[in-house]
Amino acid sequence: MLMVTVKKYYESMTGDAVSTNKYDSLLISPVHIHKNKNSHKEALLTLAEEIVEQIHGHPCSIQAEYHAKTATPVLIKN
Repeated sequence: MLMVTVKKYYESMTGDAVSTNKYDSLLISPVHIHKNKNSHKEALLTLAEEIVEQIHGHPCSIQAEYHAKTATPVLIKN
């Protein structure tokens, strides 16, 4: 479920859809509890690979956007 959540988060941050053709062709999802561990592992790694490919292909860095939205300035008094 974590990688699906990461995919949805990335898509919400960038507005780009992550193409998951390889993952979809495996016909397995986190809710398919009857599938064996190796099938889930292959699906997880395939989905992660497709997300990383999308991130590397994105024209601008989302890292700066992410830090701008999550960074909170802290004041330290001595």
